[in-house]
Amino acid sequence: MNGEDRVSVLLVDDQPARLLSYEAILGTLGLDLVRAQSGTEALARLMEREFAAILLDVNMPDIDGFETAALIHRHPRFEKTPIIFVTAVHVTDLDRLKGYQLGAFDYVYVPVVPEILRNKVQVLAELHGQRKKLEKANAELAALNTGLQAEPARELQALNETLERANAELAQRNAELVREVAERKRAQGALQEADRRKNEFLAMLSHELRNPLAAISNAVRLLQISPPADPQAAPARDVLGRQVAHLVRLIDDLLDVSRITSGKITLRSEPVDIRTVVGRAVETAQPLIAARRQQLVVSVPPDPIIVEGDPIRLAQVLAKLLSNAVKYTGEGGRIRVVAKTAPGDHGEEAAIKVEDSGMGIAPEMLPRIFDLFSQAEHPRDGQGGLGIGLALVRELVALHDGSVEASSAGVGQGAEFAVRLPLARALGAELPERPAVRSSARPARRMRRVLVVDDNRDSAESLAALLGMLGHEVDQAYDGPAALETARTRFPDLVLLDIGMPGMSGHEVARRIRAEPALVGTTLIALTGYGTAEDRHESRAAGFDGHLVKPIDFEALQRIIESLPPSKAPPRCSEAA
Repeated sequence: MNGEDRVSVLLVDDQPARLLSYEAILGTLGLDLVRAQSGTEALARLMEREFAAILLDVNMPDIDGFETAALIHRHPRFEKTPIIFVTAVHVTDLDRLKGYQLGAFDYVYVPVVPEILRNKVQVLAELHGQRKKLEKANAELAALNTGLQAEPARELQALNETLERANAELAQRNAELVREVAERKRAQGALQEADRRKNEFLAMLSHELRNPLAAISNAVRLLQISPPADPQAAPARDVLGRQVAHLVRLIDDLLDVSRITSGKITLRSEPVDIRTVVGRAVETAQPLIAARRQQLVVSVPPDPIIVEGDPIRLAQVLAKLLSNAVKYTGEGGRIRVVAKTAPGDHGEEAAIKVEDSGMGIAPEMLPRIFDLFSQAEHPRDGQGGLGIGLALVRELVALHDGSVEASSAGVGQGAEFAVRLPLARALGAELPERPAVRSSARPARRMRRVLVVDDNRDSAESLAALLGMLGHEVDQAYDGPAALETARTRFPDLVLLDIGMPGMSGHEVARRIRAEPALVGTTLIALTGYGTAEDRHESRAAGFDGHLVKPIDFEALQRIIESLPPSKAPPRCSEAA
């Protein structure tokens, strides 16, 4: 296909990196790909040539995608030009309807699935090419008809028959293209359904894994509280604790990746000081660093570095990079964390680097280091993970409009990971007020009446034993009816209630306890393997005061117990009575 015959496609996006990715995805189709970085530039490109399709970003700074589409289709020459909207945000049905009313052919979502985008554009390019061929054939026929006015009717009839055959062939090809489009839509629907089932499976798997992990975690905590009879048991107990924590992190990572790819993660953005993020991440990684006797050097400036973001997710990003550095750096190695401001493509940016003296990264591995399930050579201790930690880092940084890069001089020469985030642009962006400093002294521990409800007996009994060792009076129940009966007769200060019980669910038990006047002061805490925002909202709606994900953070549970109001339950009768 020569230059004049190539089909043109207009790519409109204000982010050069996305334009490059579109060109890479569509480069194999042999199309003439034309760039535009704004709605105004897109309109200018349209005046220069004809395009088979327009790939149009919805969110642009000067004229957004919907306004640009309206201006394009208002022009008679371009009113039929198909538009594919690209958006990083899941649009509502009203926004989707608005797009279709403006002439949208379809939507694609960021991150773009290359096969889906390539197929959509290829179909439009082929339809455009066939339409141009038909227009050319009709023009040639019109010219021939003009020149053959004096020719015999027999030749004119033959020409008409040829044209009819050509039209029939074109109609057949158009029908085939329509069938291909329908088949591709069916395949896309099947992919989306498979993705939905995968996410449901991961959620169910995590729930089923968290139940036995809760019992194991409680048992480990019991061992940690109890002095070991055999001194050799202490290292084994510590190994159990570390490996349970490792399993919980793997489950959390799997769920986070699944939520991001399905667009279910919502950032709680606020002004954040990067120095605080560094501090939280270092605090998380400190036990791992100490266990390997590694040297950690942290360098942060005296002045705040303010970005707009989710403080928990940003701390998660840096903690992942730190734990990765610890994992791939041997005992006694050196790790360095540096945070500062640096010039970027759009002004000053926050720059955070994590450097290590560890195993390094092979050159052929660097381009794939952030891919899902992609791993470098496993460290000597075998703790290679699932290859999802760095993929999760990349996605979380992208959600903050930032970037992350890896570099290494080669195997055995250490590695460096650099995160860049845009600084908070609002002049009035300020850090939220810090809470008043509290005394470090804990209040005197009070004995509390606690009811533990869980159909997993190992989990219930181990948690009850743990609370009993701390001096609390603990009852147990293994189903909803027994929980209600025990609560009505024992008047607990706190009920730790499993959600996923057969028969009567934890939500139903909570609603019935809330309906009991004698239990109005009882605190209800949900215990569950599910921890999404929807799960927490459902717990609040059922009457729970808190929501803990299995295996529970026992320090968090202790803080809940210490914050309980004074007991208002009727005194219990003594056994002698």
